[in-house]
Amino acid sequence: MAGMQPQEKLRGGAVAALPFFLLLIMVSHQLVSADRFSVGDSKGWNPNVNYTVWVEKQKPFHVGDWLVFYYQSGMADVVQVDEAGYNKCDASNPISNYSKGRSYAFELNHTGRYYFICSRGYCYGGMRLAIAVEHLPPPSPPPSSLKDSSAAAPCRLLALTASLLAAALFPFHL
Repeated sequence: MAGMQPQEKLRGGAVAALPFFLLLIMVSHQLVSADRFSVGDSKGWNPNVNYTVWVEKQKPFHVGDWLVFYYQSGMADVVQVDEAGYNKCDASNPISNYSKGRSYAFELNHTGRYYFICSRGYCYGGMRLAIAVEHLPPPSPPPSSLKDSSAAAPCRLLALTASLLAAALFPFHL
């Protein structure tokens, strides 16, 4: 780039960055934020909490959401089990087991059913949780008077972004 004017160098770098910038816009359009659920809300992961009612109040759960179990250290644990282990309060074949500290965060990383119990005897008193996880539904299109706006909206957004970027990178000089 020797012998190039500063403005020409800027344009060359900007043109090289344009495809990356456009890809970033398209990818970020599809990203969504996950929800974080405190199991049992303010009651936490403790005996004598109706987790079935808690699930009904919180659902739906989606892939990418997080469950955070808050409990008293040394008094409880969080054991992920299969359906049979859940129904029998049996932690002898755990999928995962966590008992350190005072909290445990668990990411819901696939669709299906998840089962959690406390293996310290409290499961029989209701300290167990069963949830169904589903895919996040696609975002609903914004209201519009156009008949085929769902297909045109992303194209318009991309075109507008590209136009603004081009205007910023390549100012028109009279």
